Amino acid sequence: MSPSLTRRVRWAAGSAVGLALLFAGAATVASARGDGSAPSSRTPAADSADAGFARDMAVHHQQAVEMSFIVRDMTGDEDVRRLAYDIANTQANQRGMLLGWLDLWELPKTAPDGAAPMAWMSGGHDGAGHGGGGHGGAGTHGTADTQAAVGTERDGALMPGMATRTELKQLGETGGRRAEILFLQLMTDHHKGGVAMAEGCADRCTVPAEKRLARGMVEAQRSELDLMADMLEERGAAPRT
Repeated sequence: MSPSLTRRVRWAAGSAVGLALLFAGAATVASARGDGSAPSSRTPAADSADAGFARDMAVHHQQAVEMSFIVRDMTGDEDVRRLAYDIANTQANQRGMLLGWLDLWELPKTAPDGAAPMAWMSGGHDGAGHGGGGHGGAGTHGTADTQAAVGTERDGALMPGMATRTELKQLGETGGRRAEILFLQLMTDHHKGGVAMAEGCADRCTVPAEKRLARGMVEAQRSELDLMADMLEERGAAPRT
């Protein structure tokens, strides 16, 4: 890897971890004190966008952590390993925050009444829902893709951007440069789906700390998308979508 790209990997790693710690501290304080409001007025409903995002993004993040640990063992490239470590560390931290909020709100970590993943982005919620479809953007899934994904499981891919069971198996059986390329491609898809979800929370969630965390996710993952595109180009490859 070129020296400039190596520096970018190190900068992205430090920046993402720093953002995670910053939002973790702010979110913990805000959740504990309710931003000065009575606890009853700050607790979202089980079917709200706040709760739905926390549940779904926790699942989404868990797969990113899993893929990162897989590629760490399949390649000796230090820049890919550093990026994977950063993604695993940051998203495991954020996942803990999201699950912690659900505990504080005394809400289940699974969707109520068998609601499908991503239902909170399909519109029709009151309160935190605000209606409307998914927030499209450059390199993200728009409304049609989000609504099509609701209730759809494609070989274990519960939400937009998630890898299938077959793809995870392939990543675990591939080594060297091929593993690096597949990881970067899968994680690119994963980040695009994650950005769409975080944008949805930024639009629909009502808990200030959670909205701030979602905006931070958008910023950090877009930066990593640019970095992964450069890393793929250096390996003679490109994102799949």
